[in-house]
Amino acid sequence: MKDKLKEYAEKGRVVGFNNSKEEPTIAVRPEKTRIRPLRKMKDCDVHFIAVDCSTRTLRRANNWGIYLLRTAVASVDRRDVNWSFEERLCTVVGEAYVRRRLLQDARLEMESEMALKIIDHADDRTYLLLDGASYFGGERKFRAYLYEECERKGLTLLTLSKQSPTLHDDKGRDFAAAVYPLANETVWVYHPVIKANIHEHLYGDVSLVKLSEESPRVFRCDIMEYLNKNPVEEILSPLTTISEDPRCIGYPVVLWLAHDFSTPSESKLLHYHDLVETELANAGLLETLRREELSCNFVDELHGVKHAYNWEWIEHV
Repeated sequence: MKDKLKEYAEKGRVVGFNNSKEEPTIAVRPEKTRIRPLRKMKDCDVHFIAVDCSTRTLRRANNWGIYLLRTAVASVDRRDVNWSFEERLCTVVGEAYVRRRLLQDARLEMESEMALKIIDHADDRTYLLLDGASYFGGERKFRAYLYEECERKGLTLLTLSKQSPTLHDDKGRDFAAAVYPLANETVWVYHPVIKANIHEHLYGDVSLVKLSEESPRVFRCDIMEYLNKNPVEEILSPLTTISEDPRCIGYPVVLWLAHDFSTPSESKLLHYHDLVETELANAGLLETLRREELSCNFVDELHGVKHAYNWEWIEHV
């Protein structure tokens, strides 16, 4: 943090940062024949693991930000629930949109590293669920070494997205909404929307799933290419056992728990905020950087916000 901000204070920021490409848009015509029923299961012998990472802003100005990244792992094995987390401070120099992209890459790296640790002793009944799409290898993507290790161990690796804005039908409308009225079943999978293409970093077949009869929500679910030897219904039906929790009905509760556990407490954020202020003061940078904060945060003050983490929450983008 001190090295990056000292370099910024002395030399300024680098102009013309080369941004990563956005996730490509997928536009296809819905086909009813691709919808298959899932088997509603009350119980199964599967160990579900999910990983998620949150970002909270500790301090920020127009050209830099200091953030807390917290990665959480949730584990559900029948009624046995466990969790753990890791935290890391991340200092980023650049405009807000540049910082968002760099932070997304840092989150995906942390999620990949933590998932790799947690599956070290996993067996072939393990399902690893990641929040997002199945893009691996490169900037703003999950790390390819995680995919390779899951394949080597024979684990079921799936990615599920809270939203899927890049999926469109042939008329440019939301694909999930277009498919929904075509289904006659109460729980189902639409597979594939598009097949995996490792040359484009897409390591999984893109599908849509509806996992609860009681919920109208449909989610994007990518099924890794190495799982193709098994019927897709057989792979996805166990998810119905963890998608009936009233806190997130229709969504796998293990992913909800990972998201919930990744949220740091107010006291923890204040603790890190005070540590950052002490370190910047010791480095002789505090007053210089505070003036830049004042140039940026008047809107926060108008809304009665004392700390950046009370107002700005960098979500997954």
